[in-house]
Amino acid sequence: MDYLQSALAHFNIGKPQWYGWKKYNDDGTKIPNDQRMCYECLILNDETATMPTKAEVDAKIQEIKDAEVAKEAKKEEAKNKLLELGLTTEHLKALGL
Repeated sequence: MDYLQSALAHFNIGKPQWYGWKKYNDDGTKIPNDQRMCYECLILNDETATMPTKAEVDAKIQEIKDAEVAKEAKKEEAKNKLLELGLTTEHLKALGL
């Protein structure tokens, strides 16, 4: 998952494509494509949008990661409860769990 872009989607709601990525450093050197997608290369494409701070973006990324971990933990908890109720691992596999 691209956590940065997932986090950025939570800012400036209703303004699709409000951000983009720098192609050149301040000194005019081209930024390689594999290095452009970072907070430091973030630019506003919409003058009515507000640039979130790095701390805000980092906090949103952590929130997304925490939600993923919690979701996986609940999934494991559900699997264990189903096993306790008598389902087999084959049953769980058949259910896609």
